[in-house]
Amino acid sequence: MKTKFLLIGTCIALSLFTSCNSDENTNDGTSKAITNDEIIANSKIDASIEDVTNIAEDQFISQVNINSKPSGNIKHFLPECAVITTVLTNNTFTKTIDFGVDGCTLDNGNTVKGKMVVSFSNDFSASTQTISYTFEGFYHNGKLLQGSKSIIRTVKSTDLLAEAHPVLTAAIDLTITFDDGKVYIRKGSLVKEMTAGYNTWFNWEDNVFVVTGSGTTTLPNGDTFSAEITTPLEFKASCRKSFAVKGVVEITKNGASATIDYGNGDCDTLASVTKDGVTEEIDLKK
Repeated sequence: MKTKFLLIGTCIALSLFTSCNSDENTNDGTSKAITNDEIIANSKIDASIEDVTNIAEDQFISQVNINSKPSGNIKHFLPECAVITTVLTNNTFTKTIDFGVDGCTLDNGNTVKGKMVVSFSNDFSASTQTISYTFEGFYHNGKLLQGSKSIIRTVKSTDLLAEAHPVLTAAIDLTITFDDGKVYIRKGSLVKEMTAGYNTWFNWEDNVFVVTGSGTTTLPNGDTFSAEITTPLEFKASCRKSFAVKGVVEITKNGASATIDYGNGDCDTLASVTKDGVTEEIDLKK
């Protein structure tokens, strides 16, 4: 998969950039040019948001279907090394997912460690559900995630799909610390629709999500990225690494702009980036 958001979702985030060329800087010294390293960092943040969203919804769906017995094997999203503790208090389920201090590898190849705490109502007949989650020393591919997220989940028809399907509206307010110590702050909102796989809860691999949204990311040097999904991003659970496989994102920073095209649906980690009329292909897994 290529980056599934964004985040998503979705917002765009990034790494520190310094240039000796005055044409690449604003008057206050902040960088103007949008670098490929920033775009790659943004995509990695999107991948983290994609996975934690999947973990939260997986725990909700698992609880809804806890007494169901489908024919054939259940294909779980979480690895066997994840320890799940479930508590029901005052009509609210609280599920703590402990990936341990050494971490676990998800089926999509991403690694996680630490804990996520997911909570939601036990009234599964409600037309709308709120799923909340927080982190306790939680890392995704070496990045520390801090903050909280609230997801409003409903089942309805939309312009993307006439058949009723799960639609998640999420508020994002996260601090992400990379393993090199650089800190990013992402804020925004996204709408994530499950357009395939919603009738087979026992097999997450056939899930397909389409994401729209916008947001901002504050970079380590204080610059701010603004991002808007102009063509919905598509994510396939069967693809690796949680990158979007299709869709277009427009980003701006200090008057500079760039377009990121995630491709035609192939399961790869490539994206086409256009800046100042010049297009090049980059590998997001760098």
